[in-house]
Amino acid sequence: MSETDPNADVTGLSFEKALEELEKIVDRLERGDVALEESIAIYERGEALRARCDTLLKAAELKIEKIKTGRDGQATGTEPLGD
Repeated sequence: MSETDPNADVTGLSFEKALEELEKIVDRLERGDVALEESIAIYERGEALRARCDTLLKAAELKIEKIKTGRDGQATGTEPLGD
């Protein structure tokens, strides 16, 4: 998967892989040694990767549960975090 191809499929990437590729793109853009056309292309790829990471984080947040405890401190069940 080429990081210069903004249309490359990111939906199959894990959070870690997407974040790793996004960090590489940010490093390249911050160095400033990329031609304008390539900068635009990798920026677009970075946006797709950022959106993928955001989607995965939101999905993970929905799965997080808060453990409920009874008066004796023992776990009595779970409930969605934030409720």
